Amino acid sequence: MSTTDTERADHLRVLGLSDDEIRVYQHLLRTGPSSITELDDAVPDREHSIDSALGGLVQAGLARRSGSDHARYLPVPPDAGLEALTLRRESELKQARIDVLNAYDEFRRTVHNESTTHLIEVVTGSAIVERIHQIKGGAQREILAIDSPPYYIGGPNQEEIDHLKRGVAYRVVYSPESVEVPGYLTENILPCVEAGEQARVLPDVPAKLTIIDGSIAYVSMSVRDTEVNRSLLIIRPSSLLTALIGMFELCWRNALPLHASVGAEDDRLEPIERRLLALLATGAADDTIARTLGISRRTFFRYLERLMNRTGASTRFQLALHAARENWL
Repeated sequence: MSTTDTERADHLRVLGLSDDEIRVYQHLLRTGPSSITELDDAVPDREHSIDSALGGLVQAGLARRSGSDHARYLPVPPDAGLEALTLRRESELKQARIDVLNAYDEFRRTVHNESTTHLIEVVTGSAIVERIHQIKGGAQREILAIDSPPYYIGGPNQEEIDHLKRGVAYRVVYSPESVEVPGYLTENILPCVEAGEQARVLPDVPAKLTIIDGSIAYVSMSVRDTEVNRSLLIIRPSSLLTALIGMFELCWRNALPLHASVGAEDDRLEPIERRLLALLATGAADDTIARTLGISRRTFFRYLERLMNRTGASTRFQLALHAARENWL
């Protein structure tokens, strides 16, 4: 489907071109080489002179002079010009971000000078989902999370998969309740693990927590504390944020891997046995494991008994120790 002049103008405006430059460039794309006089007649009602618009297009790498007398202008292949415009726009956006942050700091110091009010933000109701998207959308390096129901956002986690594709690392500690939510393991956790997420599970998590780039976090109660989401706390750089990062790292060190190792596979294990071991490590109930694997309880116990006989384990704990020692988890 072809792009209309209006749509193309919007795109060019995003790249930083002025309205005069856009109209002149659009005309050159339609007609080819044109003189200053022709362009002056074809693009009336400008803010500035035609020379100014043409100078901007030449500087942006979108047009050049042509003809033996260099009296006409025509569009040129835009590759290099678009790259330069994009980089310039990115630089402007970064500078704008710095200016806005500085302006807010100035407001906080001079107008609203309570020194701690900016460190914690309380978000409630329908605004929670929007704020989560705003915060996570700015992730650049790493997201750390302690995951537990109840959830603010349902369905597959496409946002995380997109982040992983562009190089944002994820380390997530799941609660057993996460795995027991119907469909959450197969539709949310496993696709993210396959996309590159590092996942572990802890029998008892202290809170729902997400930390973005070590510079901002949001936290709320887990399902063991509340059955519904009522509020979200956003924590900015402070001793509290440092403590939350330390809490996550402590949980991470004490958690068990949720998924099979990507190292050398043991040919004595079937894929379903590996998944069964991973689910056992989460502390999920027998019925949940059987349902997730798509097998009956009887078949589940048959696999479990076979694994215990193979390893010589008399308890599930001994089986878990053997699986960890053999790098099955």
